[in-house]
Amino acid sequence: MTTLDPTVATPEKSVRRSRLRPAGGESAAMLMVLPIMVAILFIGYVIWRQTADLDSIEESTLAWGAIWEQLRDHIAITLVASAIVVVIAVPLGILLTRGRARAIAPAVVAFANAGQAAPAIGLIVLLAIWLGFGFWTGVLGLVIYGLLPVLRNTITGLQGVDPTLVEAGRGIGMSAPQVLLRVELPLALPVIMAGIRTALVLVVGTAALVTFIGAGGLGGALTSGINLFRFPVMVSAALLIALLALLIEWVGRVLETVLRPKGI
Repeated sequence: MTTLDPTVATPEKSVRRSRLRPAGGESAAMLMVLPIMVAILFIGYVIWRQTADLDSIEESTLAWGAIWEQLRDHIAITLVASAIVVVIAVPLGILLTRGRARAIAPAVVAFANAGQAAPAIGLIVLLAIWLGFGFWTGVLGLVIYGLLPVLRNTITGLQGVDPTLVEAGRGIGMSAPQVLLRVELPLALPVIMAGIRTALVLVVGTAALVTFIGAGGLGGALTSGINLFRFPVMVSAALLIALLALLIEWVGRVLETVLRPKGI
């Protein structure tokens, strides 16, 4: 019976070695900079909103009840679309790096690329004409638009795993699913999470457009400001969307830090 030298690094030891560290070598203090900045900017907006001299149209458009309702709808459609993107893109990316499915990977990525290359507003409106207006049509449009980064990064991350580590895992008796779960996915996780963060920012920004098909969101205040030529309303909506995008991107970084295996 062959025994392994305990000083030799196995794939599991390579994945588990050293302490957990934030994504990209960032310190915990650096991770806290972004939410603090978002909080300061939001407090500044609240102070401005409470003291600004607004006309009756601006007051009604920027009423806190209306803003919170639009913000809630924006977050809801973003989270639902992002969850569906991850549930579809990560397993599909894994499948496209296995066996004969590798041959169709370029075609699938090209199809996802076409979905993202299409103008977002045109895609969303065409889906609404086809499927009807509402929340779930908006979700579908955002899913199509956010699919590519996660799919592409999943494939790239798995293809970038050192083949010698995969062979070493098989050499110590791991099955193919064990190698995938305990070696390949942990090593590919930083690249996959980078794609998820990119998709989150894309989705939260594009979600402003689903207001045109009756799906709600902060795009309602933005379009009202544009249509009514109210500069304070336009800036307020744009600022809130930008702050929400920054906050969600930060959540993605925190998740990457928490989920990243030790030693990666």
